[in-house]
Amino acid sequence: MGRWDTRYTPYLAIAPFFVVFGIFGLYPLLYTAWVSLHDWQLVDGAQGFVGLENFRELFGDPHFWNALGNTVSLFVLSTVPQLLAALGLAALLDRGLRGRAFWRAGVLLPNVISVAAVALVFAQLFGRDFGIVNGLLGFFGIDPVDWRAETWASHLAISSMVMWRWTGYNALIYLAAMQSVPKDMYESAMLDGASRWRVFWSITVPSIRPTILFTVIVSTIGGMQLFVEPQLFDPGGTATGTGGADRQFQTLVMYLYEKGFRLFDAGYSSAIAWVLFMLILLVALLNFTLTRRIASKG
Repeated sequence: MGRWDTRYTPYLAIAPFFVVFGIFGLYPLLYTAWVSLHDWQLVDGAQGFVGLENFRELFGDPHFWNALGNTVSLFVLSTVPQLLAALGLAALLDRGLRGRAFWRAGVLLPNVISVAAVALVFAQLFGRDFGIVNGLLGFFGIDPVDWRAETWASHLAISSMVMWRWTGYNALIYLAAMQSVPKDMYESAMLDGASRWRVFWSITVPSIRPTILFTVIVSTIGGMQLFVEPQLFDPGGTATGTGGADRQFQTLVMYLYEKGFRLFDAGYSSAIAWVLFMLILLVALLNFTLTRRIASKG
């Protein structure tokens, strides 16, 4: 019994994770792949096997490529500045500030606020006629911007919303990693005459490389699955998921929502889901490789 306990108890301990993953992760993934190979209506069910027809139609769909371009644009505009800002914010919080607990709790506040409330606030900030941002631009003689009607303007507005929500969260993750860096490394660098800037890039960043890789991968997954912020940014089109009158900020997940839950085409939306899955996997691997090389060179 003792030998059986030693050999099999660890497997029993980790079994709940794999059971839950199999039910709520692996099974839906495989079932979605099966649905994508059928003409499948959300209400009426399967209408027949069509093979890769949904994928062929998808790659010839201009709305899909538009949504893909919007997704990549929003991902880059929100994720890259967000992680850089989080890194800088974590470095500030790692210093001996007064009221450190207050500041550390404060940076997490945007993440715990309801995303619906955040969207309402930013909708007012970026309003065309009475928005605060346009009011500030007016002081510099810049004409008001219709943030919802123009592609790049809407992308900047939505990206600012995403950055506001997640910068503090990533900063606390970086801060926890920074506090585990041995202090004697900093002391040795200071004795050698290294500046704070040099210490940060030569000691801090390489030391927290695994944490940076983690945030890059998680942010990639979240950025490619962006849905709530752009969906709520368009109050008039919230139910349709079109992302503006000209689909100027419709993401892939919004297009999936439109096809699957407004037009009830489950087969087509499942094909979108699988293409999105492969894109996230590809971009995450690319980011992992690039970040690891940059960090190792630093």
